[in-house]
Amino acid sequence: MSFVHPWFLLLLPLPFLLLWLRGRSQRARTAAAAWSKLDRQTLHPTSRTRAAAFLPWARALVLSFLVVAVARPRTGEREIEMTSEGIDIVLALDISGSMKAEDFQPQNRLHVAKKAAATFIDGRPGDRIGLVVFAANSFTQCPLTTDHEVLKRLLDEVDFGDVKDGTAIGMGIVNAVNRLEDVPAKSRVVILLSDGQNNAGSVDPITAARLAQSVGVRIYTIGVGSDDDAPFPVDDPVFGRRYVRLPSMVDDATLTKVAEGTGGQYFRATEARALEEIYARIDSMEKTEIETREWMNYSETGSYLALPALALLLGEILLSATILRRLT
Repeated sequence: MSFVHPWFLLLLPLPFLLLWLRGRSQRARTAAAAWSKLDRQTLHPTSRTRAAAFLPWARALVLSFLVVAVARPRTGEREIEMTSEGIDIVLALDISGSMKAEDFQPQNRLHVAKKAAATFIDGRPGDRIGLVVFAANSFTQCPLTTDHEVLKRLLDEVDFGDVKDGTAIGMGIVNAVNRLEDVPAKSRVVILLSDGQNNAGSVDPITAARLAQSVGVRIYTIGVGSDDDAPFPVDDPVFGRRYVRLPSMVDDATLTKVAEGTGGQYFRATEARALEEIYARIDSMEKTEIETREWMNYSETGSYLALPALALLLGEILLSATILRRLT
């Protein structure tokens, strides 16, 4: 709640100050006639005398309500309009079998990558974001959208086996660039995450990067996985789950060329925290310019005080002139 004329509220103590001065004056006033003392006789206040004593308070309340009403209290609902120049972003996520490696304890690489991507999505409310996944081939899991709750739900549904196993980095780039080629956004970005070397698909990563560069798409690449051998689960139908050591297969050289050739940057994540920090750095480098306009819709509430004040005033006048009339 706010007030249009808040300085009128400085008058609020005045009615009660006048009431106090009136009571003090009445107590100091000497009696006009002397009355004899009646022993063993006590005069009890009646309901009429109690009501009469309330009348000065009613006048003070009336004045208080009127002071607040004149100050014009109002309530408002804040409305904010956001307009954005917009950055269109496609996340390209490797879901090949090697992403099952559990060097990002206690979870595997894919689980940690999805968690970090979801945090990144939450931090970009003004952008359209899409999701492409790839293994031996690539497909669009979610087209560009501003409905980030739907996007995160589709991201959470990504799992191993959605695509035949393999690592088609080039096809992942091509598919992501196709999502961005004809969109009018000021800036178009692909964030590609992989833990392996390109070993599938009909387009190699460097050729795909040249395609991205030709249409003005910038690519940030992230290589995930420890530098040493990583524990990799193998489910045996007879002996159950066991772990073998999986050597690091991240193709740092190719991922660096892909990023630098399009004006982007290559990052290396060897642990979960590092991956979160990389997404945060990309977030800071690709800032969206957002313009906001804010206004308030006000509703005047002074009438809710004026009506009780009027009722009290009429009641006080009526009672003073009838059953609570005093002879002076």
